[in-house]
Amino acid sequence: MNKSPVRPNPDQLLKQLDLENQKSLRGKLKIFFGSSAGVGKTCAMLNAAHTLHKEHVHVLVGVIETHGRSETASRAQGLPSLPLKEILYRGKKLKEFDIDEALRRHPTVILVDELAHSNVEGSRHKKRWQDVEELLSSGIDVYTTVNVQHIESLNDIVAQITGVKVQETIPDSVFDLADEVVLIDLPPEELLQRLDEGRIYIPEQAQKASKHFFRKGNLIALRELALRRTADRVDAQMQEYRQDQAIQHVWQANERILVGIGPSKAFESLIRTAARLAQNMKADWLVVYVETPALQNISMASRKQITELLRLAQSLGATTANVSGDSVTHKLVEYAQSHNVSRIVIGKPTRSMLSRFFHPSVSDELAKVVSDIDVHIVMRGREKAVKDSKAMPGLDMRAHFSDEKRQGYVWALIISAITSLVASVLLPYFELANIIMLYLLGVMLISIRYGRGPGIASSFLSVSIFDFFFVPPRFSFTVADTQYLLTFAIMLSVALVISNLTSSLRKQAIVANYRERRSLALYEVGKELASALTTGHIVEVSTHHVAKIFNSKVAILTPDANEQLEVAQTNESGNAALQETTLLDVDLGIAQWTYDRQQQSGLGTDTLPSSKILYIPLKAPMRTRGVLAISPENNHDIYLPEHRQLLDTFASQIGLALERKHYVEIARDAVISMETERLRNSLLSAISHDLRTPLTSIIATTEQLKETISARTNAFKMLTGLHDQAIRMQNLVLNLLDMARLQSGTVKLNSDWHLLEEIVGSAINGLQTTLQQHRVVVTPMEDIPLLYVDAILIERVLSNLLDNACKYSDAGTTITISAKQQGGQVSVTFSDEGQGLPPGMETSIFQKFTRGKSESTIPGVGLGLSICKAIIEAHGGKIWADKNEKVGTTFTFTLPVKTPPTVSEMEI
Repeated sequence: MNKSPVRPNPDQLLKQLDLENQKSLRGKLKIFFGSSAGVGKTCAMLNAAHTLHKEHVHVLVGVIETHGRSETASRAQGLPSLPLKEILYRGKKLKEFDIDEALRRHPTVILVDELAHSNVEGSRHKKRWQDVEELLSSGIDVYTTVNVQHIESLNDIVAQITGVKVQETIPDSVFDLADEVVLIDLPPEELLQRLDEGRIYIPEQAQKASKHFFRKGNLIALRELALRRTADRVDAQMQEYRQDQAIQHVWQANERILVGIGPSKAFESLIRTAARLAQNMKADWLVVYVETPALQNISMASRKQITELLRLAQSLGATTANVSGDSVTHKLVEYAQSHNVSRIVIGKPTRSMLSRFFHPSVSDELAKVVSDIDVHIVMRGREKAVKDSKAMPGLDMRAHFSDEKRQGYVWALIISAITSLVASVLLPYFELANIIMLYLLGVMLISIRYGRGPGIASSFLSVSIFDFFFVPPRFSFTVADTQYLLTFAIMLSVALVISNLTSSLRKQAIVANYRERRSLALYEVGKELASALTTGHIVEVSTHHVAKIFNSKVAILTPDANEQLEVAQTNESGNAALQETTLLDVDLGIAQWTYDRQQQSGLGTDTLPSSKILYIPLKAPMRTRGVLAISPENNHDIYLPEHRQLLDTFASQIGLALERKHYVEIARDAVISMETERLRNSLLSAISHDLRTPLTSIIATTEQLKETISARTNAFKMLTGLHDQAIRMQNLVLNLLDMARLQSGTVKLNSDWHLLEEIVGSAINGLQTTLQQHRVVVTPMEDIPLLYVDAILIERVLSNLLDNACKYSDAGTTITISAKQQGGQVSVTFSDEGQGLPPGMETSIFQKFTRGKSESTIPGVGLGLSICKAIIEAHGGKIWADKNEKVGTTFTFTLPVKTPPTVSEMEI
């Protein structure tokens, strides 16, 4: 019979479609990956870029770290490159990748070498991989390079091998989410030869490297790490493809071992055997415990044993899981197929033929249902199996004679007695075959209410009573008609089957009820956390629910600004009921260890297990947000796998809520800042409009009065001073209006083709009075092409820079204006011989209301340079300031060069 095709999981399919939609909006990341420096990653990346360039793809070299290698520098020739950005750091000018210019140019593919590089302080991002993330988010494809020692999870391993601790790393998620990884491999012998030839480092550095990092043993180990990391990525891609295509059968492309365990100490040897097998085969291995309805009645000691077995497996390097299902066999097969497992290791105790016939072992069932997975059966001795069988469900005598079970046996006797009385009344009217149905009904009722044990007892009791009271000869266990022996056998068999079926249904109902309560608890916590907007509210909700569900005392610790944990307080600190759930004796040292290492500690763990408190890190997607401390009234609850799973889920939800609150606060602060800025701009605009008209009248009136008064009188001098102050006030009002318009985004560039020399001349002519006491030198600009700019706004920039130079330089000094074309842009430089910028203000000087010297007597409010920055950036350029070596300051701004339209012959 043909199997029906397996349909993909709808939720998984929707998730896949959502991820594909997100990927379509992002750029593609291609990593050239190698074991160490010098294997040829950058050269391979440049070769790939040349291929794209020949295919007319818009490729741009963002940054290439040549490290003095002429071979690398020569391969970069012929590709369009991005000028590096100069950043002043501790008195030195350092060059870094210019992400703003890269985003403005928006190439199809950009080359960004050395992904793990740390940017100079003052850059937009701390790490270069964060620059790459922004480029990808803008839809730009990125080619980059990474060495194996720069991957965060391998950093410690590399340090142990080489003795060198690499400080620059990238998160594993950046590497894992790359769209393509190209492994650049080179044998250690060839790599050492390249080092000797000086093709990796200069001779002095090469000699030092050969004695430390570049030893042959180190290079072999690093090469193996790179190959394994690449193989792991390929394996993950294969798993993703199998899930996307809903492929159930196993592809044995890589060895992966699955171990099934149960609640018995004998499984320790099974786990160790599997660990040795995985080590010998160099294979990944997983340990799974399947919880079925039949295992709901196991003892607390057995549940604790399960937790210890899972911890043992984790300590030996296994990935563990606790799953639920109706059948251990089918759940193991389903888990193995979904994780592409090639081998299943299972234990098989020595049992009798009769026991194997009525209760087949998991190993026997696996051998029947599995066809594409190898099954390894590890035998366990009879003595150990019998010894361990006390912990197995159905064989724990204390469980059978608990208070509830004893009540069940009593009710089995009562129901049988009641059934017999009813049967004796109905006997004259019904045949014995109908009377039997009454006893079967009683068996079913007992099994539903009290489970398998009382149900089986009711079955035997019902057959015995029916034989003794109703089968001739009555009141005797002898049978006159041998046909009744078959009736008894069938009656007993049916009663036992009914007992087992109803007991199983009861256990399934119990499991379903537990899962429903667990889902309801998660739903309620998730719903309340979703509406919590403060840390106090989140702590209040979390502590209330965790304390209620686990019958425990709870505390949540969150980090302060110095990453030191402190107990978080609720919004209702005066609520006595809430205070009772807060721990007063939290060990901050253990909690801090848990937070720093992101590992559980305390009760029920391998780290400080003597503690009465369990500490769980509150992990969120971006980082750990705190620690959950819980002290249950009954410590055994912590050892229940289902409780630990639920507790871990609660911790994840709390961590997500705290992270969401963090970003809500960031967004709220941003909105407040924007609204404050908008209100300030509106207020300044309104005031400036109201001042503009009277200032214009004052200026006009003073000019008319000056014409009627002799220049030698005091009145003329007073009018001149009043006129100058009114002009200065008018310029301030114009600056305020311009800044308000630029900030509101209502200014539209009226761009056209202009000569830069004409704009400079117009700005100088407009400031003749201001420039009377200074010498202005303008270098020739015949080689500067036409610029597509808004001439009025650019003239405003030039006027502000000239006015600024006049204010902060003495009379008689020189102001120099020069311009030159560099690639696709024109840079204009203003240099004065004034006081110069205070140290460290090269960037902040362009912020609004910022002045070089706040206590200066020179008039102004610090808007001129801010307006210049806004206008230049609106044109797609940049502006910056540098302090001259001797005296004065140099301001430089750039404007893009565009191709002017050609004039057709018809227009000449």
